[in-house]
Amino acid sequence: MSVQVSSARRVALWVLQAALGAYFVHSGLSLFGDGFVGKFDRIGFGQGLRHVTGVLEVAGGVGLLVPPLAAFAALGLAGVMAGAVVTELVVLLDPGAAVLPALLFALAVAVVLFRWDAVRSAAQRFGK
Repeated sequence: MSVQVSSARRVALWVLQAALGAYFVHSGLSLFGDGFVGKFDRIGFGQGLRHVTGVLEVAGGVGLLVPPLAAFAALGLAGVMAGAVVTELVVLLDPGAAVLPALLFALAVAVVLFRWDAVRSAAQRFGK
C-alpha cells in the first residue's frame, strides 16, 4: 500500500512527526522521574519496565525526526502505545487513561502508513 504525498501533505506529515517526536521525548524523559513510580508499581512488572518504556519513547521520538528511521520509529512507538492501551484497560482498569495512548497509537500508525514505502524498501533490501 503506497500513499502519494503532495507537498502540503509532506509538510503536514513532518509537522505531525515533529509534534509526536517532541511529545515522546518529553514523555519518555518524564518516566525517569518519580512521578510514575506508583503507576508502574500497580502494573506489577517492576520499575525496569518504566525505564525501558522511557528509553523506547525517547529513542522513538528522536527517530521520528531522522528520515531513514521515521517509519520504523513510528512503528515501534505504535507498539509501545498499543501496550499502554492494553495496560490501562486490562491491568489498571482505567478506560479514561487509555484515551491518550490510543490517540498516540493512531497518530503513529498514520505516520507508518504515509512512510510505508520506506518500510517496504527496507524489507526488500533485507530479504536479498
